[in-house]
Amino acid sequence: MSTIEIKELTFGYDAMGDNLFDGASLIIDDTWKLGLIGRNGRGKTTLLRLLMGELPYSGKITHQLSFTYFPQPVKDKTQLTFYVLQDVSTFEQWEIERELNLLQVSPDVLWRPFDSLSGGEQTKVLLALLFVDDVNFPLIDEPTNHLDIVARKQVAEYLQKKKQGFIVVSHDRSFVDEVVDHVLAIEKSQLVLYQGNFSVYEEEKARRDKFEQEENVKLKKEISRLKRTAAEKAEWSRGRERDKYGSPTKKGSGAVADTGFIGARAARTMKRGKTLEHRMTKQISEKEALLKDIDYVESLRMNYQPTHRKLLIKAEQFQLSFDGKPLFSPVSFELYQGQRLAIQGANGSGKSSIINYLMGNFQGEATGTVTMSKQVSISFIRQNYEDNHGLLADFAERNRLSYQDLLYNLRKLGLERSVFDNRIEAMSMGQRKRVEVAKSLLTSAELFIWDEPLNYLDVFNQEQLETLIQKVQPTMLVVEHDAMFLQHIATEIIRLT
Repeated sequence: MSTIEIKELTFGYDAMGDNLFDGASLIIDDTWKLGLIGRNGRGKTTLLRLLMGELPYSGKITHQLSFTYFPQPVKDKTQLTFYVLQDVSTFEQWEIERELNLLQVSPDVLWRPFDSLSGGEQTKVLLALLFVDDVNFPLIDEPTNHLDIVARKQVAEYLQKKKQGFIVVSHDRSFVDEVVDHVLAIEKSQLVLYQGNFSVYEEEKARRDKFEQEENVKLKKEISRLKRTAAEKAEWSRGRERDKYGSPTKKGSGAVADTGFIGARAARTMKRGKTLEHRMTKQISEKEALLKDIDYVESLRMNYQPTHRKLLIKAEQFQLSFDGKPLFSPVSFELYQGQRLAIQGANGSGKSSIINYLMGNFQGEATGTVTMSKQVSISFIRQNYEDNHGLLADFAERNRLSYQDLLYNLRKLGLERSVFDNRIEAMSMGQRKRVEVAKSLLTSAELFIWDEPLNYLDVFNQEQLETLIQKVQPTMLVVEHDAMFLQHIATEIIRLT
């Protein structure tokens, strides 16, 4: 057994201004199956790079481990997969075939060009290579990308059975729930370690957030009271300062003011008042320092416009094919107003093809019947959105969106204000996905068709969308691999076979 010890870790990118980590300290046991989670941009991949010694930092990171990182770089994707893997690491053929069998992938893929494999097959092949090595400690960054629900389950079962520890980054809550026994959350101002899976983390975080929110309310009330008292003391002190110079004799009173005595007394009183004021200011600063920086699931805006139509889509014995080869067995379904129909199936089973057919973009053959209400207004989230370009203000105008509402949704989705002036094509993939999601939410529609909306979105974004959908109850057709998301938002699920 070994440990990774982090002491007073401080790191930030110069362009960002603020530090990602500021005096962070913790100890990680190398036998743990640790899930690393946090909002996009909080530094999950950066922390893995820091562990590997790829970035300069302040503080100490001590361990006796050597690390391997997933996904491994592939130099030449046109080579046979076996030789691609040999370029990365040393192994015996039987070892890699053993791991592939455990991942339920035919070893035949080794003798196909790497770029001919599906995204899911490439992911599994690289995971197999990662665990052929039983010496180095695995750092696994987003292994569920390109995996359908079945493949995610297979990879989860594979990781469950591994005796060695690892650190895994994933936004799929069900996946993390199944494979980890500890969770490390990168929160706004700290690293927080939880013992247990994702469900335990959610329960404990909700409990801690509730307590901290209540403490924040108390602190804010106390700060307001202290500020009022400080203002009163300051005013009182200024009044005593005026007294130093004495008061004019009242006409007809016969009294003569002892201005010297009053001035000395006022000076002492003023000094005492200033001391009280400074003490109050110090107490206010101390109280403000105790206020917690809590992650809130911010509300989003959705431009759902239901009409008189009750039935929007009806399919009867519907089937799509390419070159006479069916993609799936015939399906029948109906989508009524207020329903949310989810389509599930393995990669390549035709989920996106159904969406393309409904949008008028399918190039194959169709049998059976599909009836869709004429002139139904549709808002679409696409898997490929590279044609989004230009500045956000121009993008909003082209898509007939409120620019202010677009910025509002993007900010709530976690896009930094510093990015608002960037061209969309210069943004990261996660930022560009948020633009696509924000556009769909704000497009006036009676039907929302979303094709894998959660790609590149973090756990908080997923919760935001779930909360919004549950509140608005829009009519939707959704293709998504995240089982927990569908469980929370779908009213009906059809499975393609």
